[in-house]
Amino acid sequence: MDIVFERRGDGPPLLLMHGIGHRWQAWEPVIDLLAKERDVIAVDLPGFGASPPLPAGTPYGLNTVVGLLREFIDRLGIDRPHVAGNSLGGLFALEAADRGLARSVTALSPAGFYTPLELRYAALVLRASRLGAGLPAPTMRRLANSPRMRGLMFGMIYGRPDLIGIDTLLADAAALRGAVGFEPTLRAGRETTFRGKVEDVPVTIAWGTRDRLLRSSQAVRAQQALPHARFVWLRGCGHVPMGDDPALVARVLLEGSSN
Repeated sequence: MDIVFERRGDGPPLLLMHGIGHRWQAWEPVIDLLAKERDVIAVDLPGFGASPPLPAGTPYGLNTVVGLLREFIDRLGIDRPHVAGNSLGGLFALEAADRGLARSVTALSPAGFYTPLELRYAALVLRASRLGAGLPAPTMRRLANSPRMRGLMFGMIYGRPDLIGIDTLLADAAALRGAVGFEPTLRAGRETTFRGKVEDVPVTIAWGTRDRLLRSSQAVRAQQALPHARFVWLRGCGHVPMGDDPALVARVLLEGSSN
């Protein structure tokens, strides 16, 4: 199937994957910083952004998506790119690296290290966010113009929503509302945790200190599961850290993909 992507820069290839309900533009704050030293390829995962959904009856699980990523990498003619992902994309990046598809992996607040209770909490927050994104666009814009309301509307995802333009936030909300892959991906997550070891490539795990969706207990669990990984706290950043501190996130990604 066709996967929509944005490609910029020159250097070693770096494949970027967004989280559930998002789109490749989640990486926009850092792409140009990365493109100075990397061939950056930011994808819309199947059923998100502008990429079409998976065929009817096809599960949105790890095997399906990682298999599609393998095909996508082969079509581009890339041999084992560096991979990075945020949230759901971080889980896919770790799984792809564990299966030998990557030269290195950097995961920003990756999914897959939650308990059943933590997963239910995250699913509740995500569904509530999607429900709120269904408000009429003029109402969303009026509410987002208030710093307090902007924090309430987007503060579960971003650590500093005040740093992100209103047009971008509203476009993110529209992408979340229109993501046909949202519910099947969320359902697939009930049975999905990361069980790999990623022993043969460099691993970086980075976690926002203001992540309110996948909380710090999961960061600790990720460190315990991958003790050889380099771990970085992203100070002041939320669950989607790229817009909270682009310079810091770009530095972590460049360092993680330097081998």
